[in-house]
Amino acid sequence: MGADIVHDGLLTAVDTDGAVSTTGLLGVLTSAYAVRRLEVPVPTMLPALLRQLLLPVMWDAIGVPRTRSEWAERFERGRFSDNEVACLTDYLGPRYGNRFQLFDDKRPFAQVAGLEALNGETKSAAQLVPSIASGNNVPLFSSLTEGDDLLLSPGQALLWLLHTQCWDTAAIKTGAVGDPQAKNGKTTGNPTGPLGQFGVVVPTGGTLYETLMLNTPVLPDGLDPADRPQWAWDERSSHWKSPAGPEWSSRPAGGLLDLLTFQARRIRLVPCETEFGLHVQRVIVCAGDRLAQTPELEPHTAWSHVAKPKAAQPQRRPRRHTSGRSAWQGLSTLLALAVPVEGDGPYTSVLLRQLADLHADGFLPANCPLGVEICGLEYGNKFTVVENAIGDTLPLPVASLLAEDDWLRAAILECVGQADQAGRALDILHSDLRRASGGEPVPWDKGQHPSSRLLHSLDGTMRRLLAGLRTVGDDHDLLERAQLAWEQSVRAVAIREAETLLAAAPPRAVTGRVEKSNGKENVYRSGKAVGLFHKKLAGILPRLSEDNSTGGEAAA
Repeated sequence: MGADIVHDGLLTAVDTDGAVSTTGLLGVLTSAYAVRRLEVPVPTMLPALLRQLLLPVMWDAIGVPRTRSEWAERFERGRFSDNEVACLTDYLGPRYGNRFQLFDDKRPFAQVAGLEALNGETKSAAQLVPSIASGNNVPLFSSLTEGDDLLLSPGQALLWLLHTQCWDTAAIKTGAVGDPQAKNGKTTGNPTGPLGQFGVVVPTGGTLYETLMLNTPVLPDGLDPADRPQWAWDERSSHWKSPAGPEWSSRPAGGLLDLLTFQARRIRLVPCETEFGLHVQRVIVCAGDRLAQTPELEPHTAWSHVAKPKAAQPQRRPRRHTSGRSAWQGLSTLLALAVPVEGDGPYTSVLLRQLADLHADGFLPANCPLGVEICGLEYGNKFTVVENAIGDTLPLPVASLLAEDDWLRAAILECVGQADQAGRALDILHSDLRRASGGEPVPWDKGQHPSSRLLHSLDGTMRRLLAGLRTVGDDHDLLERAQLAWEQSVRAVAIREAETLLAAAPPRAVTGRVEKSNGKENVYRSGKAVGLFHKKLAGILPRLSEDNSTGGEAAA
């Protein structure tokens, strides 16, 4: 019926020259050295493609490196060897090629053949797309409703199928015929897809091949021989339930291949012939396997270490991203390489820690065009609807992944901290001016605060700074000049925002008012508030103070 994932043009690639082309899975992998990135509709699609398709095929076909030197040899080569291409071709040909058919009657890819709902109905393909209204998921600005027809091309259907396996909401699912755990035509108590339970962190390179290698772990013992991706589950031991039927189970992951291709939903795409060719208009989405908990072998999340966890809670928990914060504002987590020795705290992902070790041992060059993509979904109403999507890309100097006391790391984190502190100083100024005017401060969790505008204004400057620091090498003088320029930018933006706040304050803020609290009198006046702000700003930006004291002139 068509839709051969291996050979048909279901994937869209952008090559290193910027040209866009469609190709199959085999073509994408064998030409990964010439592909800059895959074209995807939303940021949350990249990890779905990597985990559900590209990485497990690559690892299962050619194996993972067992030593750092083997990893470095593969990375420096920049492309798959002739032998590796032969392994990939065999894997996606005689060995498993027939299992990558999107609409196969007996074994459709990442689906359950013959899946039927207890009520005999199918639903709109919009159920696969979080940005389109479907059931309880009603986005604010959706241009389509559940009653509208949505036609997905085979390529679009493949992407959203994988996305659903990773990110689906926890809403009630259709009960499947043959599933003994379905009741009253439905299944309740579903968790979100596995990626919906943490903030995703994906290291990226200059080409798709580099991205694949940066996401590949070094495993001295290789992959567990019993570990299989979802399309090869019939080769697993009887300990693991086959996905051939609609029944689901709660279980731990059986290894990395199983974790990445975890079937969190039982799905069947219902294709139809249209005047535009083969499309998917209807689907069935039922409950799938439930991951017992996010295992510590999970490669794509940062972690929180809890020194004294509550009973039955793990000591290490995956971290979520915070809505409204750029990726660089979370650098303190991305660059936290060591598990906290005492107390609670964050530490970065398995893959970023591995890259730090590779660089420290000379296996990863400092000029590697390393980037980090973060993404996540925010759910509402008990995780049954999607309220917000988070996505950001960040250039990251490889040298910043060295030891905890590394000078470049310390400099980057100092710059991030200065932006946060300047933002807090602005928020305090705003609160003091409101008090001086006879009002009350805006609650921290409501409304827009001046710190948000400052951080937004500094976003481009920070990204240019990080991109420039990729080539700073051991030049401490160059780094010091970069930090001075950063402080000048912070000061210019902070003063501009402060002047805006002061201009908006009414005349009565000049005389201000006196508040009594705990027997003490606190005087709030605009002049006093501005003076305190400038004093705090000077303490936050010490290089500007030194530069001014020696006759230098800071940018205003």
